[in-house]
Amino acid sequence: MKQVIASAWAILLGLMLLQVGNSLQGSLMGIRGGIEGFSTFQLSLIASAYFLGFLGGSRMAPLMIQRVGHVRVFAALGSFISAALILYPVVPDPYVWMALRVIIGFSLSGVYVTAESWLNNSATNETRGQALSAYMLCQMIGLVLGQGMLNFGDPGGYILFIIPSVLVSLSFAPILLAVAPTPAFETVKPMSLAALYTRSPTGFVGMFLLGFVFSAQFGMTAVYGSEVGLSVRDIAILVSAFFVGAIVLQYPIGWLSDRMDRRRLITGVAAVAALASGLGYLFGEVFEILILSALLAGGLAQPLYALLIAYTNDYLDPDEMAAASGGLIFINGLGAISGPPLVAWLMGAVGPAGFWLFLALVLAAIALYCLYRMTVRPSAYAVEAGDYDAVPYAQVLPTATPYAVVTAQELYAEAAEDMAEAQADDNPPG
Repeated sequence: MKQVIASAWAILLGLMLLQVGNSLQGSLMGIRGGIEGFSTFQLSLIASAYFLGFLGGSRMAPLMIQRVGHVRVFAALGSFISAALILYPVVPDPYVWMALRVIIGFSLSGVYVTAESWLNNSATNETRGQALSAYMLCQMIGLVLGQGMLNFGDPGGYILFIIPSVLVSLSFAPILLAVAPTPAFETVKPMSLAALYTRSPTGFVGMFLLGFVFSAQFGMTAVYGSEVGLSVRDIAILVSAFFVGAIVLQYPIGWLSDRMDRRRLITGVAAVAALASGLGYLFGEVFEILILSALLAGGLAQPLYALLIAYTNDYLDPDEMAAASGGLIFINGLGAISGPPLVAWLMGAVGPAGFWLFLALVLAAIALYCLYRMTVRPSAYAVEAGDYDAVPYAQVLPTATPYAVVTAQELYAEAAEDMAEAQADDNPPG
């Protein structure tokens, strides 16, 4: 890990600064929108607009990079982000904000893809897994730090919009100054959605529903906090709790993933996360319980992303894993776009606590569907003498772009091929 940080610290720092700015403006939308008198439904559409742009950018960025190069794409999209961030307080209109969120989502996705390709290029085959882990950790730290900056100014003023713009601008310097040769960029032909569903219905449905969960946690928590009267400080703590929980529980869940039937783990993790969300629904007036619910719901739900990818890979050949990433990202993105309006509808029907009820219902649906699939399909791996022969879990989070997921899939494929060779050596034909 030290070697990775020493060789790529500038890129990692730049990516973290990007995520700090993104995290700050994401929560600020919910708080400032409430001050401006936007309805819950309007705020949900603003949240969805980000994921719409992010999904579009993740699919267009590789084509843009191939056409005009990394540096030009990086500089152009970075300029769009900084400009859009400044325009929010200038034009406090919900439909203008929707357009700006689409632009920011699209641009951030493209910037991440560009920077991730540089990061991947700086790593060797031996250090690529560590580079991916370091990148994911920097993203989570950035998400938490961004929430802390909500207290650096008045959400009704300009300063909190200027700060993320400055952070995004500063993030370009370490990345561009540290990058030497422009890496080659190759796209992977995606697997069709029909083929992906046939191979792993649980992975397909689970990734779609998990998009609902992540977009609600990322885009609607601040809206919920504003509606129940939480202070800016308390909203920052609540949003941070979702991501702190993910940092803490990512490793233990990954450890378990390599040692037991992944379907049972998915079912258990989703069920406990649903119960934790239920606590928030029932006892939301107690702030300490809200924080506990967020720690568990975020800490368990977000690692589900990598867990579902790992489970899907259990039913794929190594040469199909990278191709499957496009379909997994796309179906998750569709869920993310749809999530906030559904949260807003439920909050309108039952009150602000509908936010927690939504999380509980969707997470319970993931658990129940996985439980159902266990009755109609045998496990991909047999558990013999307590030894679960599975491809090792790789850390990847819902904030990742397709490029990062493809990198994770390539690591899976290499591990699967190594395991197959080892088994062949242990069991020679005879």
